[in-house]
Amino acid sequence: MAARKGRGRQAVRNGSNGFPGWGYAVIGLVAGAILMAVMMRGSLLTSLRKADGPQANPQATAERGSAPGVLESTGDNAPKKPQFDFYSVLSEKEVRIPDAEISAQARVEQQQKQQQAAQLQAQQAAQAAPTVAPANAPAAVSQDVTAAPATAVPQPGAGSGYLLQVGAFPNAADAETLKAKLALQGFVANVQSVNIGGQTYNRVRLGPFRSATELESTKQRLAGAGINAIALKEGR
Repeated sequence: MAARKGRGRQAVRNGSNGFPGWGYAVIGLVAGAILMAVMMRGSLLTSLRKADGPQANPQATAERGSAPGVLESTGDNAPKKPQFDFYSVLSEKEVRIPDAEISAQARVEQQQKQQQAAQLQAQQAAQAAPTVAPANAPAAVSQDVTAAPATAVPQPGAGSGYLLQVGAFPNAADAETLKAKLALQGFVANVQSVNIGGQTYNRVRLGPFRSATELESTKQRLAGAGINAIALKEGR
């Protein structure tokens, strides 16, 4: 009996001195952390390898002639339609006049008018001045003398005046709409149809103007109303 009691006490002491249970839990956590680190490292290496290689560009387009068997149309043989500015469709007999030339011609006209007025004033002053005759001079004979008219400003001949074009539309209704808009702002316009390159255009124009001064003044009024216009020399 004494021997059995001794062995039981020894077994109890051996059991109390064995590896504790929480130690196994710590070992499991460490092993799991190591395994997770290995997996994360492997995925990181895989992503780095993919980044080193060529990447597809979703917005890339194929270069000209890169696809075999596909012919690119160069467009050289394709018929090209004539391009016209919406308000500068002109005929062959009409010439566009730059703004600088209009201003220069207007200044010349103003100078000619001033010279004409000065000559007229000089003639009127000469006629109004009294003439004192000497005592022994013969009696003066009165005659009706008509003063010669001053040199008039040369005006453009028929078919060679100035025009202002403010629009050219394939649709006649658009041209009539612009004409009505101009009328509301005090401008008198007309619509003319012309065929250019097989296409019919309806041109909205003002004029003709017989002087560059009148042309320049109307063009400036149009610009003040926010309407673009080009000056033309009317064809003969």
